[in-house]
Amino acid sequence: MKKYEQLISWVENIKERNHSSSAALFIMKDNEVVLEHYSGTYSNIKNSSPITATSQFNVASARKSYLGLAIAYALYEGKIKSLDDYAVDYFEECDKTLLGKTTLRHLVTHSHGLHMSDSGIMYREFEPGEEWAYRGINVEMMTQLIYKLYNKSFPELLKERVFIPAGFTETAWQTTDHEDLVKVVINPNEEAVSKIGVSDDGTESNLFVSAKEFAYWGHLHLNKGYMNGKQIVPEEVIEIATQIHSPYYKNTNLPQNGLFWFVQNAPALQSEIGERVPKGSYQILGITGPTILVIPEYNVVVAKMYNKRYNYGGDNYLQYLREFSNLVADMFAY
Repeated sequence: MKKYEQLISWVENIKERNHSSSAALFIMKDNEVVLEHYSGTYSNIKNSSPITATSQFNVASARKSYLGLAIAYALYEGKIKSLDDYAVDYFEECDKTLLGKTTLRHLVTHSHGLHMSDSGIMYREFEPGEEWAYRGINVEMMTQLIYKLYNKSFPELLKERVFIPAGFTETAWQTTDHEDLVKVVINPNEEAVSKIGVSDDGTESNLFVSAKEFAYWGHLHLNKGYMNGKQIVPEEVIEIATQIHSPYYKNTNLPQNGLFWFVQNAPALQSEIGERVPKGSYQILGITGPTILVIPEYNVVVAKMYNKRYNYGGDNYLQYLREFSNLVADMFAY
């Protein structure tokens, strides 16, 4: 436990400074659980129940890593021929002139340059492959594409192929509130709210996961799809999901991405992964604070959870994320 005291203290400090009512930290090393830490309560109201091992947090846009695996399946099975296919060949309903030479590679690596106005009109911010911007439109488009390719939503696909074989019972897109779902603090001066959705088809940010199963999701990737004594996901599918797919950028400060995962190549200032984290590591983040960091070189998976919308640090949130991953890397470097 002493080895992890600094990281626990850091997690707790951010919890307090960002007005999260809860936190969890789950660490796996060499395929063994080496730390479980839970603190705080389900909500920020008085007499709220304490967080436990079965508490399920809203992981917000960290759900993209789940979508990424579905896309990897589509590539592996030939439903998508190549990431270099033009988006116009898959999204007939979109403005072909606007999409132009946007490829699926651009869509999954945040280099597409598309954005949506408040009135719901798609427009272009920059030419595909020339810059990097974190937007939601590409996630929506790829979510729709998986449905078209499989005639089922990507959560349905993953439930059938991954969640059930892996024994995941605390991972689901929730449409009905229940006692294990942690509330989300939006305003520290107001009562935390329930962030369940109206649909479980993956189109909403209502994926709830326990810290344990969030870590085991990372562990499934670390072990190339092998879990519980069997190959649940083909090794090639995991490799597709976690290898770098970003186009060449003139700006070396831009982050590198797999299928939505942030992947460490040469350290980049605009990446959420710290410069001391080994090459080949990968991480995903949600706006409510959940993070999975996988470091294959150290055979380590770390999952941390919060329940406060907007990550600590405001416009400098990348600095706090990089600090987190650097702390983890330092802890296992020797």
